[in-house]
Amino acid sequence: MSNGLLFALAGALLFALGAGGVLLLTHLLRRILAFNIMGSGAFLVLVGLAQRGSVVDPVPQAMVLTGIVVAVAATALALALARRLRALTGCDDLDVATEPKGKSDA
Repeated sequence: MSNGLLFALAGALLFALGAGGVLLLTHLLRRILAFNIMGSGAFLVLVGLAQRGSVVDPVPQAMVLTGIVVAVAATALALALARRLRALTGCDDLDVATEPKGKSDA
């Protein structure tokens, strides 16, 4: 098994774990972190598939570098929005934050 294939399989595993976290978790910060793990898995797959034998293709590596910069900016925006949501609603859980104000649990 080559190093590129090993990186691609590890990236696919990270992507699957992150996708599961995005779909199953309701806490907003944990969901943002799961989304970052999913993105890291996609980057790892791209880097792993860019290696063909002993020659490495620089175009996917440049795309991954650009994607990392975009992911950092998107994470900063998501954290700012999460902070604003917490300031407005007082909670971090998406299920509680999306309920109407007049609705009671009884």
